[in-house]
Amino acid sequence: MSIEQFKQFVKNHPKLIEEVRQGKKTWKELYNDWYVFGEDDDMWDEYRPSDVKQDQGDLMQKLASYVKQLDVNELQTYIANVQQAIASIQEVVRQMQQTKKDPFSFRKD
Repeated sequence: MSIEQFKQFVKNHPKLIEEVRQGKKTWKELYNDWYVFGEDDDMWDEYRPSDVKQDQGDLMQKLASYVKQLDVNELQTYIANVQQAIASIQEVVRQMQQTKKDPFSFRKD
């Protein structure tokens, strides 16, 4: 872990700068904590930008809403249609391989 990595970490957690400016923490304390605990520790959650937390929460809410509205019967119908389409394509390919002819070539008259 290098100083450059710590600088990047601080850029990703701008609230750390405020903590140092307000005298609540020192750079040495923050660096030591970062070095010992790593950047993925829960202790850094409060310093992450709030928009990241908000985006994650919004995504989870949208996903939960989508799952609630999901109609299993409709989904099953879609899957059956896709399976039929794939089977049709496979049959065409199989027929083309048996004849070994290019169905898209045209003869000159």
